[in-house]
Amino acid sequence: MPVPPDAAGHAALAICEALLLALNDHNVLPEKEIVGVLQDAAAAHRYAPPGTGDAMHASVDALITSIIAGGNSVRRRQGRG
Repeated sequence: MPVPPDAAGHAALAICEALLLALNDHNVLPEKEIVGVLQDAAAAHRYAPPGTGDAMHASVDALITSIIAGGNSVRRRQGRG
């Protein structure tokens, strides 16, 4: 079975999200720190030098920003974070 070209990216995203959830679940990192990690990752792409894959950087920034907004990588809990 052929592997779609974006399969590695989807796998990496799923693994990273699972790791972030585990870090939060085991009280290694609070929610605010996990959100900070995601914000830093988005900013790295938002402020990438022009001409270095502008469309890709914009897409990655938008995806990470939507993950933050949706809470996919953090189980939002009242009173935690």
